[in-house]
Amino acid sequence: MKQLLFFAFICFSVVVLHAQQTVPISLEKALEEVQKANVQLKISALEANAAKADYGMSSATFLPNISISHTGITTTNPLMAFGSKLNQEVLTAADFNPDLLNDPDAIENFATVISVQQPLFNADGFLKRKAAKSTFEAKELQFQRTQDYMQFETEKAYMQLQLAHKMVAVLQKADTTAKANKKLTKDYYDQGLIQKADWLQAQVRASQVNDQLQQALSNLSNASDYLKFLMQTTIEGNLEPQTDLRPTVLETLTIDATLDNRADVKAMRKAAEAYKANAKADKLAFLPRLNAFGTYELYDDEVFKAGANGYTLGASLSWDIFKGSQRFSQAKKGKINADKAQLELQSYKAKSNMELDKAKRMLAVAKSQLASSALALEQSEEALKIRTNRFKEGLEKTTDLLMAETQLAEQQLTHCQTIYEHNYALAYFKFLTKE
Repeated sequence: MKQLLFFAFICFSVVVLHAQQTVPISLEKALEEVQKANVQLKISALEANAAKADYGMSSATFLPNISISHTGITTTNPLMAFGSKLNQEVLTAADFNPDLLNDPDAIENFATVISVQQPLFNADGFLKRKAAKSTFEAKELQFQRTQDYMQFETEKAYMQLQLAHKMVAVLQKADTTAKANKKLTKDYYDQGLIQKADWLQAQVRASQVNDQLQQALSNLSNASDYLKFLMQTTIEGNLEPQTDLRPTVLETLTIDATLDNRADVKAMRKAAEAYKANAKADKLAFLPRLNAFGTYELYDDEVFKAGANGYTLGASLSWDIFKGSQRFSQAKKGKINADKAQLELQSYKAKSNMELDKAKRMLAVAKSQLASSALALEQSEEALKIRTNRFKEGLEKTTDLLMAETQLAEQQLTHCQTIYEHNYALAYFKFLTKE
């Protein structure tokens, strides 16, 4: 008797401790926290920003390159000394003395040069900029799809938490019933109304239900920890959903929805466009490049002075006729990558359509199973009610009562699982068809 009381106290303590450590949370709050703090979302956002930066760097294709430099030298080199005086505009007739030309005194020269280079024609550069833009747009679409996925994953985790709490509630009730029946069976056994086998069977049933309850409590902690992981929170204790597990009301769904406007499919299409543009750019790299340039120079024999100045303007046409086999191989590789990206897009769309068809069937099955499960639960409840009344009147065996209890508990758990699968199927279908 003492052992029984101690065991009951332990079970009661576990339940009370579980209740004390729960932290209520709504689905809206969970979604808000995930969108704000989830690491996977932050990584995806950084990848999109990095692609945006690459696209910004491609502006060098048509924007000028401007640089400023200031250098200072001292030299006795005949050519450098004569040129420095010439740049400083201090050259005199005496400087043409052969002795001074061949053996000049040391001279200081400080030069400030402003240089501008302006691309005029760079065919492959424009296409590479187009590829960078497509890549950036693809990363933005991937980030959008990652947001959609994390929303779905949060909803799924929240539903798992609802299911875990429901399982615990059902098993706690079953545990209470099993303990009460065990006590009732013990009284009947002490009075000699039933056999010892019936009494032992009641004990086994109570022990099995308790084991299921402990497993359910463990599953509850796991579901809570996963949702906290998605939210990147360090909240102590188990999370408790503010809404119970109920069948989600079917909204108006577009069953014949297509995937063409889904963010991830559009991202794959943009990526394929980027590879195609890069392949074209590799071919156009054989064309010449035309660039304009200009410099404005300031010279003096003192630092940061400008006693003389001059400018240079010009244009250059450069054409790399042959660079080994590098360009031919690069063009071939670009074509291969473009073809590969196109095949990956086709494969991804085919797989996505297959998943969508599977989700349609899963949703239809879940809807049918939900109705059947609700009917079976109603039947199990009525059967247990009848057998309990007959057992109290001595008209039913202990085994029949325990069987009815077991069937009811199992049906309650099955119904909870069916509700979860129905809600999950609906959320998954909405995720697959979200544009």
